[in-house]
Amino acid sequence: MRLRDALRGVLSEEELSKVPSGFDIVGSREGAVAIVEIPPELSHRAREIGEAIMRIHRNVRLVLAKASAREGVYRTRKYVVVAGTGPTEVVHKEHGIRMKVDVTKVYFSPREATERLRVAKQVRPGETVMVFFAGVGPYALVIARTQPRVKRVIAIEINPIAYKYMVENVKMNKLEHIIVPVLGDVRNEAKRWYGQCDRVVMPLPKGAYMFLDEAYLCLKPQGGFIHFYHWAPENKLFLEAYAHLERAARLHGFLLRLVGARIVSPYAPRVYKVAVDVAASALR
Repeated sequence: MRLRDALRGVLSEEELSKVPSGFDIVGSREGAVAIVEIPPELSHRAREIGEAIMRIHRNVRLVLAKASAREGVYRTRKYVVVAGTGPTEVVHKEHGIRMKVDVTKVYFSPREATERLRVAKQVRPGETVMVFFAGVGPYALVIARTQPRVKRVIAIEINPIAYKYMVENVKMNKLEHIIVPVLGDVRNEAKRWYGQCDRVVMPLPKGAYMFLDEAYLCLKPQGGFIHFYHWAPENKLFLEAYAHLERAARLHGFLLRLVGARIVSPYAPRVYKVAVDVAASALR
């Protein structure tokens, strides 16, 4: 059932036209948290909207409404409870892995599950993979589960709370022999793996281009792959992202080949989160 259908007879037709078409659910059948963005003109109807979400999804025990944009280096946002009770910490299941997460304290997007699996399926046996901005570990965990013959996955995260969850999630999924969680700033921590990686994943659209030097330095001398994310306007979806990649590649002596480019998700009107995959090879 759609949310608008669940609210028919509760809200006026004018109000129904403003009801959000979608919302996120983080968690599992045992208990989940729903996250919804409620337009200001429907703020007085927040409780009814939250209760409707809980009627549609019986496993949802708490509904949060976004109360701010993502802020700060940890990329977290403020929320208000509009329906339900209970803790904000849940266990989320995705592609055969389990992740403990609290969306009020760390960055996590369930909408990127398909994107995480798409990247994981490209990883080859024996690779050493670097994940920047690793959060609670979703990319690292899905990669290690999807390609169990990967040599090592290094996952760097600056938020100490997200790092703590990542360490717990690695243990929960029994992947300590593959994943190396690292707490700290990418600029400082990535140095330990310069010249050792076959692949670098950069799942941060805001400002990831500022860490491209570190990404190329992590690649082996002969090259490797970079999965780069960026926010882009509709009229030049991939041009800016590729330009960032190419500029840094030249500085580090690499030649690029485009492997793939796609829209991951909408971000704002006519602005999208895009992903660009490149193969870098050493200039001869």
